[in-house]
Amino acid sequence: MHYKASLLKKIKKMKKELDIFFTAMMFYTRIPCPKNIDHNPDYLNKASRYFPVIGWIVGAVAFGVFSLFNYLMTPEIAVIFSMVASILVTGAFHEDGFADVCDGFGGGWTKEKILVIMKDSAIGAYGAIGVVLLFLLKYQALSYIVSTIDLLNIKTQIVIFSLFVSAHSLSRLAAISIVFTHEYSREDATSKSKPIAQNYTWREVVGAFFFGLLPLVALTFIQWQFILVLVPIFFTRFFMARYFQKWIDGYTGDCLGATQQVCEVVFYISVIALWKFI
Repeated sequence: MHYKASLLKKIKKMKKELDIFFTAMMFYTRIPCPKNIDHNPDYLNKASRYFPVIGWIVGAVAFGVFSLFNYLMTPEIAVIFSMVASILVTGAFHEDGFADVCDGFGGGWTKEKILVIMKDSAIGAYGAIGVVLLFLLKYQALSYIVSTIDLLNIKTQIVIFSLFVSAHSLSRLAAISIVFTHEYSREDATSKSKPIAQNYTWREVVGAFFFGLLPLVALTFIQWQFILVLVPIFFTRFFMARYFQKWIDGYTGDCLGATQQVCEVVFYISVIALWKFI
């Protein structure tokens, strides 16, 4: 009887954890989830631990699309399609945040003005220019990476897969870590991040860092120097969080999206620097 009760308790706990994971997937992607999943505030708070796991999924999809179109076409065209795939999977969730941050901090000079501009759904000149430059950097960096290795070699295929997944998981870890160290800026419930910004426990912190760092740790078994990408990503995250704190006394969901996008590009650029100089 005691064994049965213990088993039922474990099953219930596993189901709850699975629901939390699906909550994260529903909130951060366009991937269909079970119908019983909703935006439960408690689950959304806990879902932050799985934010880097969403990076695993997005990175794996991007790599799969890249591999398919690289077989059919050229590496450069394949990179474009992989970028399109990652945008479709997330619904441009983070790119939209990046554009809003460019508009807000580019056109606003006070906290109130910056927050009002970021809340506006229309994209302005700063946002449009920022997104174009972001995509150009991402495309050029990825194209350089895939053009400098033998894509027919199984080992290099594993490296490319690990790079895709690590870029997305680490950049999401950098973004969600701001929630753990800074205060939420808005006083209303209008931001994308409000549900996950209310509270967290050590489980969310440990889970986010574990899932965020795991792909990179696996990558270092192939080449240990990859661990060095943590340095530029840390400084990028640090200075972006500091910049947000200076101007709006914290962060918003758009700030987290912008951090994810910038850190993803920094990851690719750091990999190129490592290959060239180490």
